[in-house]
Amino acid sequence: MAEVVVEQLVKRFGEVTAADHVTFTVRSGELLSLLGPSGCGKTTTLMCIAGLERPDEGRILAAGVVLTDAAQRVYLPPERRELGMVFQSYALWPHMTVANNVAYGLRTRRAPEAQIRERVDDVLRLVQLDGMGARYPYQMSGGQQQRVALARALVYQPRILLLDEPLSNLDAKLREQARVWLRELQRRLGITTVYVTHDQAEALSLSDRIAVMSRGRLVQLGTPREIYEQPADSFVADFIGQASFLPGHVAATGGGRVRVRLRSGQDLSLESSAPWEAGRPVLVAIRPERVLLADGRTDNVLSGAVRAHLYLGARHQYVIDIGDLELRIEIADELPEGQVRLYVPPQALTLLPHAG
Repeated sequence: MAEVVVEQLVKRFGEVTAADHVTFTVRSGELLSLLGPSGCGKTTTLMCIAGLERPDEGRILAAGVVLTDAAQRVYLPPERRELGMVFQSYALWPHMTVANNVAYGLRTRRAPEAQIRERVDDVLRLVQLDGMGARYPYQMSGGQQQRVALARALVYQPRILLLDEPLSNLDAKLREQARVWLRELQRRLGITTVYVTHDQAEALSLSDRIAVMSRGRLVQLGTPREIYEQPADSFVADFIGQASFLPGHVAATGGGRVRVRLRSGQDLSLESSAPWEAGRPVLVAIRPERVLLADGRTDNVLSGAVRAHLYLGARHQYVIDIGDLELRIEIADELPEGQVRLYVPPQALTLLPHAG
């Protein structure tokens, strides 16, 4: 079982705590993404797993082997951790051919040359670069260089694969193609993978689970669907995709339902098993693509005025003024100017605490 366990990881840089008691487990064969904005601690956490940073507190285990235990002063050097690492910059040797770049890790391990040639050929075929071993990095596209870096990480058959924003240097179209290819490869190999990214779409499309980080802390861990549809707080809801946050208070509860009176005076209802108290200030989070035209409906309908419109091709993006509140929606239909009536399905609503 190539499971990765991170327990109460703390890493400080002077007075800054980059990783603040981070705890999670990456299941064997799973791709888990560390997601968050710059400075949230995701890369620091990855570097501690790789052994390129020494944590101040906590333990890290991989496949049952203790890699780091700060309390016991155990620290396994990076080269003995049997981990494959792909850096954001790819870090390819410019004076070496593709084949020699890929073979580098095997040569440092003093593998026999016949084995090296066989493994390099196999892994270049795996990443769809067979026949390109004689080229140099400067003769290859960014997408091909990314695959060379991945091949170098895979060639010595590591137990764990660590990826630090490997697609961020690719253009948008190529990045989308690379996501599909990388996910298919990871599933085919069944290799346990920790993937660092700040790109929400990338994390949602690639991951088995996502660990959302903010200010050094892990704020939510769950499947992409759980993270998107059941965010733990307003930070997660706002960072993962887009959302409008409409303030109000709990007007009534009962029968597993909550009715919220928005600050604009309009009501929205949703199902909730949480013990919300009447009068409590809340935020209603609404994803823009979940809003529909009212079309004769009367419940969960918001009335407002179109303020702004962007044409996105297959969709239209609107900003709707709901009293003094702002609702952003994406809809296939082109709305008329002026007043509109919109239906928000109860299952599309997420209720979050609010300081008021």
